[in-house]
Amino acid sequence: MSIEYDPKGKVFSQVVRKDAVYVRIQTVTHQITGEMYLRQDERIKDQLEIADKFIAVTSAKVYKLDGELAYDATFITLNRDHIIWLSLEDEPSN
Repeated sequence: MSIEYDPKGKVFSQVVRKDAVYVRIQTVTHQITGEMYLRQDERIKDQLEIADKFIAVTSAKVYKLDGELAYDATFITLNRDHIIWLSLEDEPSN
């Protein structure tokens, strides 16, 4: 990791700080809960409008439409085109 300073003392780093938010995501075939990471002062809407086609979800739990847990994974990527709705959760869900 490199850290650079401009002549006025401003610090530049390659590290991008992000905060975890808990989300519930509905797709056509599944419902997914997990964590998304947002840059400080960024909204979920901003994250969904970036050029990347996939979003990262960590600590993901994927449920079938009947509510049965299909599988869980430490990390998945989700094609944004498959998202029907997305909501913020206060805390990790079961």
